[in-house]
Amino acid sequence: MKCKAFVLVALIAGLCMAAWAGEIEGKITGMKGHSVVYVDAISGKTFPVPKEHPVMDQKGLLFAPHIMTVQQGTTVDFLNSDTVQHNVFWSSIGSDKKAGHNLGTWPKGEKRAFTFDRSGVVALLCNVHPEMAGYIIVSPTPYFAETDDSGSYKIKDVPDGSYTVVVWHEGAKNQSKPVTVAGETKADFTLSK
Repeated sequence: MKCKAFVLVALIAGLCMAAWAGEIEGKITGMKGHSVVYVDAISGKTFPVPKEHPVMDQKGLLFAPHIMTVQQGTTVDFLNSDTVQHNVFWSSIGSDKKAGHNLGTWPKGEKRAFTFDRSGVVALLCNVHPEMAGYIIVSPTPYFAETDDSGSYKIKDVPDGSYTVVVWHEGAKNQSKPVTVAGETKADFTLSK
């Protein structure tokens, strides 16, 4: 009987927590291609580090995916699937040039890991193939989404409260705006170069 009571209490607690979580959704216009939208740092709030290691592959002389979004604290595995050697480096994370890093050069089938402890945009490059470029957007919160082909996005399970929402798009100026989440909340952006 105790086990059933515990399950019932856990279920009720989960439903109550869901009642205080909302969604931020909207549309990004003004630029073609995918954008990343995320809730900026929340003062005094920290989040558990994700256990999964997403993979940034180097395949067909491209970074794949071209844009990856991860939560701050995530370890990303960099894989080389090409038959040629690749090098992965970035000159900064956001505007912090001291956070630049070079993972070195390695052959097909090998991977190297890096933990992104700082939030910001990471512009990935390859010393061996200067035409290669990709991006990792390191969000300070687990509340982020990438737009679909029409520019629409939805960030789920955001606790009710007041936040700053930021949008990033390759080649556009970053934008941000304050939002108050109470259930479903709308935040649209029009981007420009």
